[in-house]
Amino acid sequence: MATFLAIVGWTCFFLAIIAGLALDAVGLFGNWIILGAITTTWAVSGLEHFGIWSLLLLTVLAILGEVIEFLAAGFGASRFGGSKGSMFSVLAGCIVGAIVGTPWLPIVGTLIGACLGAFVAALAYELIVMQRQVGEAAWTGFGAALGKIGGLLAKLAIGLVMLIVAALTY
Repeated sequence: MATFLAIVGWTCFFLAIIAGLALDAVGLFGNWIILGAITTTWAVSGLEHFGIWSLLLLTVLAILGEVIEFLAAGFGASRFGGSKGSMFSVLAGCIVGAIVGTPWLPIVGTLIGACLGAFVAALAYELIVMQRQVGEAAWTGFGAALGKIGGLLAKLAIGLVMLIVAALTY
């Protein structure tokens, strides 16, 4: 019976890790799923595997992944000529776009909506508030969308680093 439970437990663990990485790839809360799976394994194993310092480091990495993803679209907008105001509008655009995109295409719509939201928010801000030409404003919007994609990739990379940390501290 113990062997069966171990197989079921480790299967659930690996499925949670795969789900976490997949969620990271579309801009959702995957690193928190990974952290939850590792924390659950730590608790179920009688605190034998991993350790409190590893869990604290993994928590810091999960937070870092969220912060990088959150700021990346604004950084992309600024690198493509956007003003400081467009950086802030992009953050709101990502959130609104993700919310609007999710019902249309669950999971993938979140990613598409966030990228389109970043683009539209930067474009609108640069056109309306900064009164820039359409080409310049669209370029800033393109940078915001690229920044959002870069933030997602960075978050996914941090998820992989979390797995390496977990493997080294097992």
